[in-house]
Amino acid sequence: MIYQMRLETAFKKVSKSLSPIKLPLKKQIGQSLLLILVLYGSLNAANAQSLESKIDSLLSNVFKDSTGPGGVFLVSKAGKQIYQKAYGKANIELGDDLSSESIFQLGSITKQFTAVAILILEQQGKLHVQDPVSRYIPDYPSGDKITLHHLLTHTSGIKDFTRMKSLGDISQKDLSPKEMVDFFKNEPADFRPGEKFEYNNSGYVVLGYIIELVSAVSYEEFIQKNIFEKVGMDHSCYASDRAIIKNRAYGYQKKESGYVNKTRISFSVPFSSGSLMSTAGDMLKWQNALSRNLLLNSKSLAKAFTTYKLNSGEVFTYGYGWHLRDINSVSLREHGGSIFGFKTMGVYIPSEDIYVIGMSNCDCNSPTKVAQDIALLALKEFKK
Repeated sequence: MIYQMRLETAFKKVSKSLSPIKLPLKKQIGQSLLLILVLYGSLNAANAQSLESKIDSLLSNVFKDSTGPGGVFLVSKAGKQIYQKAYGKANIELGDDLSSESIFQLGSITKQFTAVAILILEQQGKLHVQDPVSRYIPDYPSGDKITLHHLLTHTSGIKDFTRMKSLGDISQKDLSPKEMVDFFKNEPADFRPGEKFEYNNSGYVVLGYIIELVSAVSYEEFIQKNIFEKVGMDHSCYASDRAIIKNRAYGYQKKESGYVNKTRISFSVPFSSGSLMSTAGDMLKWQNALSRNLLLNSKSLAKAFTTYKLNSGEVFTYGYGWHLRDINSVSLREHGGSIFGFKTMGVYIPSEDIYVIGMSNCDCNSPTKVAQDIALLALKEFKK
């Protein structure tokens, strides 16, 4: 598919350049150039096969056990899928294989959707990212000093509930968003708003609650109506252990004795910080929707991909729902996710419109490093 895309582009350019030339000469030149393009395509076919084999080699080193849980990886260029493969089992007990249709829990990649949901509401004029939390939750401690921007960028200083010793007391309880916010809101702050960047799940739970307060619908319904349905993400949903979800990938953990089913957690706990599910194909639709400004205009979306400054003036590398990194002078937008039984990683290279999504149904197989390596491999291929 890689060489086909290149061949089509080259042929269009050649055809355009021949248009002013008289027919007999044009025909001769066209035939010669067509031969060159065919040879060019053959060479690039070999390059494409080389890229595929290199990706296969990277992934086979991660997913070595074909009888255990595994993962699904997808690579796209210019919005088109150029690679997708599944490794391992979706359900060990039944022996079902993972496939391109397998649905995984996303973990913290959920934060991208929450951040975009906030920007959608801002674009609609229903809130502003510089609003204080107290405008929506009047009794939130220091809520007049903490803004939605602080929550989005992990600079609020509020206590991350995942670090609280009492988390085990509620981890399997079904809580309302208000009850979840009440669980951590009175904990002492770790630092003043804007003083530090420190990754924080609580901030994104507060954002989810605010989405409900402003929109007057549940977070689940807002994401479904305003993102999933608009993008055509027909295989994405809010997570549930009770609902019948076709093509569900079951989550596993690896102990000394072998694989075990994942530890159960109520999805009302991670809520808008980590409770969405999706497929690799749907995640490509998500990336394409962002690239084509289907959900947000370019001005609003740019806020998600901007680096911001702390109170001290120091720049940190997180926008709204994305880490913004440079690796070997290449700018990346990326985010991973980790929740009991699942790990995920999405990497996007804006300069070349290359996207990689990796999903694993065992927290023993992290896709983080290999997804980055695959993205850089693809970049190298398209730079040739």
